[in-house]
Amino acid sequence: MNDQAVETKRWWSQAILIGGVIAVVCLPLGALGTKIGLWEFTGGFMLLAAGAVLATLASFLGVLAYIVCLRNGLTLERPAVLIGVLLGVLVLAVLGMQYSRASSVPPIHNISTDTVNPPQFDKIVAIRNAAKANPLAYDAAVLGPQQAAAYPEVKSLELMAPVGETLDRAEAVMRAMGLEIVAVNKSSGLVEATATTFWFGFKDDVAVRVASGANGGSVVDVRSVSRVGQSDLGANAARIGEILNGLSG
Repeated sequence: MNDQAVETKRWWSQAILIGGVIAVVCLPLGALGTKIGLWEFTGGFMLLAAGAVLATLASFLGVLAYIVCLRNGLTLERPAVLIGVLLGVLVLAVLGMQYSRASSVPPIHNISTDTVNPPQFDKIVAIRNAAKANPLAYDAAVLGPQQAAAYPEVKSLELMAPVGETLDRAEAVMRAMGLEIVAVNKSSGLVEATATTFWFGFKDDVAVRVASGANGGSVVDVRSVSRVGQSDLGANAARIGEILNGLSG
């Protein structure tokens, strides 16, 4: 009878622990499943949402359960309940940081140093069309003001080096960043590449245009565009900044 009573007391503590564990698993599972093609990115986001719900339940119910444990002297249930709460809080903290990051930037994914005449893609156009990606058209009237307000540092870069040398350096910088070089057109001064994110495997396409500048130097413009999604959480602007820093360093 005592054993049965203990089992009756413990089921809810185990449920809270399991809920917290599943919530944690949902995060990498949703992301990596999308990356390897098990489901579309919308399916991955649904798993993240499920993880958020489970994490909320594990955290809220876990706190209540832990209070019950303390008031009733239930020592066996405490570890499971506490771990479940901590796992739930961890998941909510991770998702909360992502939400905060998304809220701090405009919901755009097409970023260019030159908002009037952004670098144009060539070889990547067919790849994006085959993937049914976001359109490449850059609406300066809509995107320009939002980009300028959020990323004022994203501007054209002027260098003293000649075009050919700068183009080679741009390709080297992009390779060092882990980007996949798709095409290099020395006659038009264009380098095209694709970046793939670690978790979801999202692909963003990058174009670096190098043109003649003053006194034999060069002017570099960079454009980075996400293939899917509405907001890039600032990833494209950060990538452009890394490329420009690599060239100016």
